[in-house]
Amino acid sequence: MRRGFQEASDRPRRFYKAVTIAEADGGYAILLDTRQVRGPRGGKLIAPTRALADVIAGEWEGQGEFLDVPGMHATRLANTAIDSIPAARDASAQSIADYASSDLLCYFAEDPEALVARQTAEWEPVLQRAERELGLSFVRAAGIIHRPQPQTTLSRVRDLAAGLDDFRLAGVAFGASLFGSSVLALALHHGWLDGGRALALSRLDEIFQEEAWGIDEEAAERVARLSIEAAMLETWFRALDAA
Repeated sequence: MRRGFQEASDRPRRFYKAVTIAEADGGYAILLDTRQVRGPRGGKLIAPTRALADVIAGEWEGQGEFLDVPGMHATRLANTAIDSIPAARDASAQSIADYASSDLLCYFAEDPEALVARQTAEWEPVLQRAERELGLSFVRAAGIIHRPQPQTTLSRVRDLAAGLDDFRLAGVAFGASLFGSSVLALALHHGWLDGGRALALSRLDEIFQEEAWGIDEEAAERVARLSIEAAMLETWFRALDAA
């Protein structure tokens, strides 16, 4: 059995017929028949915008006879925002700063020349925009040897993250882990990039190698999974921004 694959008999059976949305507690609740969706820790799943509620409800509506809980990415991220982030805001903001301290976009290859040129052409505009619009100045490195980033930059990243609401903070923290880059997570949050582009920039070295040598089945499955998560995260941020 492939890693991550779940037999239908191992999954919970769908226990509801209708999925609806109702205003509740200043936001929007998702109802399964008459039962309100709650997180694993019991917190009520209240989306702050109707657009995000639509996204989450769509995941529940799209389930078949058995629930694919691991594949309900927006629901899982909402549960994180509701159940985990409020008690761990400082730690979440610090985790984003920690990714910035060794941000993927700051580590350029030493060779081959074609890869270095591609990284420069595609990463530098994002880094420069982060400097221009967010006040983040990063040290660039060649090779894999760690180069410390300015403490002012890391403090600024932490402050930017801490200033987000719980749902946006959960999204940026998820994105930093997904991309290995706080810069890309913040860029996606601000709408500078779409999810597919952010993922492609995070995989620039891999894509360069795949163009030369191809991609095997296991790697292709991993990329497909990451692509779904990146697309969801783009939808997540845009839904939060919707009126």
